[in-house]
Amino acid sequence: MVSVLPILMFLMDEKSQISPHQSEADARIAIDELLRQAGWDPADKSMVRTEVSLSEAIGVRESADKYGDSPGKTDASGIDREGTGVSTGGRADYVLYDGRGRPLAVVEAKKNAINPYVAKQQALPYAKALDAPFIFLTNGELIYFWDYGNADARPIAGFFSRRDLERLVAMRTGRRALATVEIPEHYIRQGETRAVRPYQAEAMKALDHALELGKRRFLIELPTGTGKTDLICLYLKRLFEAGRAERVLFLVDREQLAKQAVEAIQDILSVYPSYWLRPGIARQEQQITVALLQTMIGRMDEYTAGYFDVVIADECHRSIYGAWQAALTRFEAFHIGLTATPAAYIERNTFDFYQCEPGSPDFAYSIKDAFREEYLVPYRFATGITEILAEGADVDDERYDPVEFERRWTNEDTNRLMMQEFDRLAWKSYSELAPGQDPGPGKSIVFAITKRHAARLAQYLNELHPEHRGQYAEVITSDVADPDTLIRKFKRETYPMVAVSVGMLDTGFDCREILHLVLCRRVRSPILYQQMRGRGTRTATHIQKRRFVIYDFFRNHQYFNDSDTDVFTGAGGGPAPGGDEKQPDPQRELVELGLEDEWLEAVSYIEVGPEGERIDKTDYVTRWEEAIRADVDDDPILGKVRDETPLTPAQEEELIGRLNRPELYFNEDNLRRAYGDPGGNLVDFIRAALGRMTIKSREEEREEAFRAWLVSRQFTPPQAEYLCLLKNRGIATGHVRIDDLFEPPLSILDAAGKGVKLFGEEGLKQVVERLEEEVFRSAV
Repeated sequence: MVSVLPILMFLMDEKSQISPHQSEADARIAIDELLRQAGWDPADKSMVRTEVSLSEAIGVRESADKYGDSPGKTDASGIDREGTGVSTGGRADYVLYDGRGRPLAVVEAKKNAINPYVAKQQALPYAKALDAPFIFLTNGELIYFWDYGNADARPIAGFFSRRDLERLVAMRTGRRALATVEIPEHYIRQGETRAVRPYQAEAMKALDHALELGKRRFLIELPTGTGKTDLICLYLKRLFEAGRAERVLFLVDREQLAKQAVEAIQDILSVYPSYWLRPGIARQEQQITVALLQTMIGRMDEYTAGYFDVVIADECHRSIYGAWQAALTRFEAFHIGLTATPAAYIERNTFDFYQCEPGSPDFAYSIKDAFREEYLVPYRFATGITEILAEGADVDDERYDPVEFERRWTNEDTNRLMMQEFDRLAWKSYSELAPGQDPGPGKSIVFAITKRHAARLAQYLNELHPEHRGQYAEVITSDVADPDTLIRKFKRETYPMVAVSVGMLDTGFDCREILHLVLCRRVRSPILYQQMRGRGTRTATHIQKRRFVIYDFFRNHQYFNDSDTDVFTGAGGGPAPGGDEKQPDPQRELVELGLEDEWLEAVSYIEVGPEGERIDKTDYVTRWEEAIRADVDDDPILGKVRDETPLTPAQEEELIGRLNRPELYFNEDNLRRAYGDPGGNLVDFIRAALGRMTIKSREEEREEAFRAWLVSRQFTPPQAEYLCLLKNRGIATGHVRIDDLFEPPLSILDAAGKGVKLFGEEGLKQVVERLEEEVFRSAV
């Protein structure tokens, strides 16, 4: 008879915390370390006690009752502490205490051969006897958190800290029903009174209902320009007032989105302390933390799983894969996902994470409804303009070189012609589009192919208006001096009237006065197309904005069947009949960062500087590393980064400005492309240049990605245990495939048969495919 023990040992990763032959005592070594990571000291008996007898616990409880330090027979959640029905001879494995010596949680420890979820009823009498409102169930690998008076046990990424548990207890004692907190009819934004729109009020009611039902995740789909951020700020205010939240994380994936979030939060929620957590900046203890997803990925280990009560993810469909997902699943919180992307273009795993039916967000408001109810401004396409691409020319693979594309399909004559036609039609139509706009022709965005292309288009526009001495149109890219100041100038001052950009203004840019969008480039991503179109949809009553115009020189709207009368929303849309039927299939990590149409990701060079000089990526990295190493000893700010000393915001701004200087323009945008790391930040790249960057092993990345994936799904405990077995095999081999279940060593364990019993035949195929695709392939 074949022994399965050696096989099981082979399946386990050699770096795994728990192996199959470990005892409960062995598991406790791992549990002690997990507790330390959450700020608990197992050696400090005022914080953690082990092997606490129930007779001792009952004596402590009676003493606490006598001196008024215990909730008595019931606690704030209404749990009956009497009649535990357990012998006083038992012992609790661990008990975690608050700062006043009162039990907060019981930790039930099991060896890894036992799924900790099954120990619920064993731990419950201990918790009741101790008046501990929470239970953790763990085998050193899986951890379940059980707020047993309110919900079932659920898997979490790590233990809560003492402060986390104390906060939960304090909040529930002062918690109010959300129905007692009025949804406001008006609010103040940027000094003006704004009405809460009906769909915003309905979204808040839907959120209330979900919370009251115990739903932990909620997905909202609202078109660009309909006030997603304002809606969330208003709802957070209600949660604060109802005692339902104390700490909030607002995650975004673009700096422009972070700036907009901070601005809205500090305007609408000015009485609640907030800050932007930036790379290299010291963490602050504020109520609201705004962070880039890329930053939080590198710093999430600074936070415990229970640190935040609410996690907001803006454009959440870009945050659900691999390492990105870990930044969300790290936190056991009420998760709210925001997206302007129509459901038809949101992948299934986003709906899975937010526990929605595929294609059905918890709340959605369509762009067609927004146009009809006049909460967004409609558009029309300019007619009679020259189409740059001839029929049948638009058939190149999506990986083509953008510079070659620019050379082939545009030249000085066509570039001048595009700008002349746009300028002529814009001056002709602006008074009809917005009667209150003065001077004409109104704010405009031109989307270019490359940085060099953008520079040429801006030059030709300025030549058409010499009276403005080169300030009529400005190039806005990451390589211009102080792009943030230039963006503010564009939004607040009369000139520049036109912004010409590559990548920076496609998404996350808010300027209500936009009347003209000029597409001087090809777009084949339906998500990006709708985001670009959304730059013009915001209302602007102060200029009586009625409509905006899209000048599409590359026939993108025909590809998507978009028209003035039949708005492209993605539902049933696609290429025009007879057009290019081949949809691009870009790398997932680029899609999730919104970079699916950034062609420079696929080539061997990057463009730097306002004129778009081409530099080989390897040469650019070499020059970067040489420059940093040469300056680090004499530059106090670089020295602080080297020594991992937190920077002040002023120091970070100074460093950003100094590095983004002419010639090489060292900035995050260029460095991400050169390193091929869409999630990197400036501090990471400095440390990489100095050889100080700690790189996780592939096994560690896969382990982290698996934990995030598992926590984000609604698997039963036996299913989770089974998937842990497959994960360990996957870490050993680098992949998980359905065929592996029918070959040794998994076949000896009847992995296929057990999987079919747990998931069903089709369900097993699907879960294995998704485990491979979303954990092992995305972590490579």
